[in-house]
Amino acid sequence: MKCFTRIAVTTAASTLLAAPLVHAADALVAMLPGRTALDQSLLPSDAELEQRGASIGRIDIRIDDVFEDTESLSAPYRMVNGLHVSTHSETVRQQLLFRSGEPFHRRVLDETARMLRHQRYFNEASVNVIRYNEDNTVDVEVRVHDVWTLSPGFSFGRKGGENKTRLEFEDTNFLGLGKQIAAERTNDVDRTAWRLTYTDPHLFGSWWTLSTAYSSMSDGAEQAIGLSRPFYALDSRWSANLGASDVDSAISRYSLGKRIERYDMQERQFDIGGGISSGLHDGWTVRYLGGFRYDARAFATRLNEPDVAIPDDRTVAYPWVGIEVLQDSYLSTRNLDQIGRTEDLHLGRSARLEAGFASTAFGSTRDAFILNGVLQAGADLGHERYLINGLGWRGRLEDGSLHDAVLDASSRLYLRQSERRVFFASISGSITSHLDPENQLLLGGDNGLRGYPLRYQAGKTNALLTLEERFYSSWQPLKLFNVGAAVFYDAGRAWGQDEYAAPPAGWLQDVGIGLRLGSARSGLGNVLHIDLAMPLNRPDNIDSLQLLIETKKSF
Repeated sequence: MKCFTRIAVTTAASTLLAAPLVHAADALVAMLPGRTALDQSLLPSDAELEQRGASIGRIDIRIDDVFEDTESLSAPYRMVNGLHVSTHSETVRQQLLFRSGEPFHRRVLDETARMLRHQRYFNEASVNVIRYNEDNTVDVEVRVHDVWTLSPGFSFGRKGGENKTRLEFEDTNFLGLGKQIAAERTNDVDRTAWRLTYTDPHLFGSWWTLSTAYSSMSDGAEQAIGLSRPFYALDSRWSANLGASDVDSAISRYSLGKRIERYDMQERQFDIGGGISSGLHDGWTVRYLGGFRYDARAFATRLNEPDVAIPDDRTVAYPWVGIEVLQDSYLSTRNLDQIGRTEDLHLGRSARLEAGFASTAFGSTRDAFILNGVLQAGADLGHERYLINGLGWRGRLEDGSLHDAVLDASSRLYLRQSERRVFFASISGSITSHLDPENQLLLGGDNGLRGYPLRYQAGKTNALLTLEERFYSSWQPLKLFNVGAAVFYDAGRAWGQDEYAAPPAGWLQDVGIGLRLGSARSGLGNVLHIDLAMPLNRPDNIDSLQLLIETKKSF
């Protein structure tokens, strides 16, 4: 059995051969003699089932349509259900972390449910024991709720005083197979672009992911391809990735929300890597990582801006090693960052540390130590109060000093006041050292200061405070949206002189109100934000009221 399992996960061909056998086994389990269901009112607890050494019996896949209770629905809703291509049961089954005949562990069922809820084409997902049998097996129901995933249409957004339009055709669950395709045209402050993307998260029914992208832009073009097998579960034993991209685009420098100059950048990237792990032990996973990265950037002036100072061409190529540690500590809740949907908070600790050495021997234009890291720690403070802290850094150590170095810190606090009210506070900040010329540390209406133009302040250090009172209603207009609202206050500023921008002018503050529309039946965006923000200390050249319309992943 161990040999068979190893073959099944290491080659796509063997996965295709093994899948029908596994599914046939699931069906045959239900027909085995002696599988009499016991009185389900006496269903043992999860702990008792694990103590008895129960194993997985039959696995039922239940896929709910976009709109439930079909008989009571009016014609338009029934038509949507009829037009919608339901997710195939095989698409769900290939994402399960358990099979018939394997030992029952509640933790594995919970992790499977979290993975399914992470998919954009499901509104909800649950995995539960529904039956205990005389032969010490349990039957499991995997239940998911489909959403509408096909989006032909037009969208509009506005933030920081700038508009963004999008004409798109996108399907995040193409033909019910879990594959993602998109063709879109976008127009924003930076560029106009046509973009085609395709992602297959379970290539040939395996855990390999294939992703491709092509863009034709007003300032260049982009091609990218990637093939990866992630650590898809806490108990995964290995990962691998291979990726390459080729991007030609224009880089803009900003001062007080205005673009002051542009130049061209040609970026070529290549990344190969992987990792190994002994799996999950005592609630912790440790992964050992390594790989090689290549990043080459060439710069040139634009024909209409020949006098702009451009950076020197730069190549950073290096092997690297790293370690990742992850604690298995999750909490499922509702009405925090989403409206009326189950959310999975990671309240444990995690860390990822990487170190590499760039050398001319590897094709680099400089010798440098590369240091990257991310730390996160969550805490349940009791009475439905949660605190999540994060720390991240990246940079190069060259000639005894840090270059293109950024240290980010953040803290988020959730205080539940009732089932439908939450007070939210966040504070974040960044410190930089010798940023590469194409990078700026910017703060404005596009990243937290909602009452100001986008990219308004530039500096070497910044800080941002956000306070929000969030409201979550039970109203679901036309069965399409979950409705919420917010009252907010933002304060932030930058310190230090950016070489190309005006000096920061002290603290900026704004207050505002916002409407939140959570997508209840669509997989094409989580929460639509419609905000009105008023700057409290505004210069004469800033509007007294900012309108922001954008889609975000959270409240």
